[in-house]
Amino acid sequence: MVIIWNDLACGDREAAAVLVALNSVFQVIAFAALGWFYLDVLPGWLGLPQAALNVSPWEIAVNVLIFLGIPLVAGYLSRRLGEHSLGRDWYESRFLPRVGPFALYGLLFTIVILFALQGDAIIGRPLDVARIALPLLAYFAIMWAGSYALGKAVGLSYERTTTLAFTAAGNNFELAIAVAIATFGVTSGQALAGVVGPLIEVPVLVALVYVSLAARRRWAATPATTPAEPAQEPR
Repeated sequence: MVIIWNDLACGDREAAAVLVALNSVFQVIAFAALGWFYLDVLPGWLGLPQAALNVSPWEIAVNVLIFLGIPLVAGYLSRRLGEHSLGRDWYESRFLPRVGPFALYGLLFTIVILFALQGDAIIGRPLDVARIALPLLAYFAIMWAGSYALGKAVGLSYERTTTLAFTAAGNNFELAIAVAIATFGVTSGQALAGVVGPLIEVPVLVALVYVSLAARRRWAATPATTPAEPAQEPR
């Protein structure tokens, strides 16, 4: 999804691919530890009541490896073997266009099924939906605007700044939904939170795409500042 938002906003595609790959590797390594931290450690530090969850970090790690590690390894091997045997042109012009849509079909199928299963909860528990939605709105706004300001401050181009902003603001809800279903069950509150996430993410990031394109026009209209050439001394 991050790559889609980045392409729509005319960001740097190569930089987005690198950042998404690094993010995926980081999540394979750290997702289970973060789940343990947020579910077990942090509530104790803050003095909050802890839910009676019998979930181990290892169980979360196994689900992450299944739903993220296997596709990551499969993608790497398919590119390496495909390019080695039939060349990059065949791999990118014939293989990827045929295989790529299946990922989108699988994601759409999963979301439709989850909406069907969670429809009563979404309609019947509007306050819970709002409690999930408000922190997400704050997250998208803060991360996107902060990353955009940082890129502008350090002198990155529009393309790199846009890629940085959408990578920071994007959420891997696909992984969150898969792990929530496998760990807590398809009708759990955790699965509900994962389903509400895309409902908020899609319209907000589409709006941010339009904001980026408007900023791009202003960016292009700003004259580039180049150091003045020294005046030629008359001979």
